[in-house]
Amino acid sequence: MTRINLLLLLALVLSSVYLVRVSYESRRLFAALDKAQNEARQLEIEHERLKSEKQSQATPLRVERVARDRLAMRNATPAVTQYVTYAPAASSVEASR
Repeated sequence: MTRINLLLLLALVLSSVYLVRVSYESRRLFAALDKAQNEARQLEIEHERLKSEKQSQATPLRVERVARDRLAMRNATPAVTQYVTYAPAASSVEASR
């Protein structure tokens, strides 16, 4: 009878240790899941903020102003436009000889 009681006690102790370990692992995984969800939420907020910032930065008026101020570009006018003419295929054959 004592052997059965000791065997049952050992089974009970092992079962309780396993239960504690599984509960701890469950809590740890839940905390990691919650942290990952919070991080995903923060990344989504940051993504939306960056999209709206990109949209405000890419307005045609702002692009034109930055091109004029920072890059010293100017509007194309006939006075500063250079036209390139297409050379016919016969001249390219003569050039290869």
